[in-house]
Amino acid sequence: MGQSYPFSAIVGQAEMKLALMLAAVDPRIGGILVFGDRGTGKTTAVRGLARLLPPMTVAGDCRYNCEPADTADFCPRCRAEAGSGRLKSRKAPVPVIDLPLGASEDRVAGALDLEKALVSGEKAFEPGLLASAHRGFLYIDEVNLLEDHLVDLLLDVAASGVNVVEREGLSIRHPARFVLVGSGNPEEGELRPQLLDRFGLSVEVASPKDVPSRVEVVKRRDAFDRNPEAFLELWKRKDAALRMKIGKARERIDAIETPDRVLEFASGLCLMLGVDGLRGELTLMRSARALTAL
Repeated sequence: MGQSYPFSAIVGQAEMKLALMLAAVDPRIGGILVFGDRGTGKTTAVRGLARLLPPMTVAGDCRYNCEPADTADFCPRCRAEAGSGRLKSRKAPVPVIDLPLGASEDRVAGALDLEKALVSGEKAFEPGLLASAHRGFLYIDEVNLLEDHLVDLLLDVAASGVNVVEREGLSIRHPARFVLVGSGNPEEGELRPQLLDRFGLSVEVASPKDVPSRVEVVKRRDAFDRNPEAFLELWKRKDAALRMKIGKARERIDAIETPDRVLEFASGLCLMLGVDGLRGELTLMRSARALTAL
């Protein structure tokens, strides 16, 4: 994470950066879907944004990123440690977890810890990518090519915020709430409608169309690759300003009221576009509130 390209140094792509910032201010907006050309800074932007977020407080060495103040969502171990007064806390960076297209369901959801089972005969759970992504970002490149069984798993977890694993005599439940960020090229395949519905905001990106912008992208990337520390230092002040902006927006967003006329406009827009359900209005309301907070 320390060597991630600075978010503020990304050339152009204003809509993508804004969508990610809105989701950082209010994760309830839902996931971010970014479709477009390869090499347009999608992964770079997600990792760069995570560096701007304040470290999160995690319960001890919890592998599920449990939040000490949220006792209702404790994993079994944190619940036991809290009951005995042994629960400690620490600061940890906001996680950005990649979900590879070829990942197995066990790798994503978690599975029996075979090493412990073979060595000690103990049935223990090995957390998967969903546990690692809790309270952070889960990034899927070429999300439209994701296998159906993983799509079904993500749909269940995205709807409930809880990952449930029942196999080999194990029954595990743990919180799994994250900002889902998917990217891909629509020419390579369609995204299943059920999964598309789980993305609150959608953005199209493209490579710069003018020579000066393309040259600037190449120059900045080359400077970062040659000397990451010096490049990070050069952009440290602008990243710090964005970090403060996001932090203040998070603090004041709950105090922002949404006027009825804004809700009426959102509902009218959704009706005009034939949007099913009310999730569209909720996403528009939360996005407008986050934008106001920024």
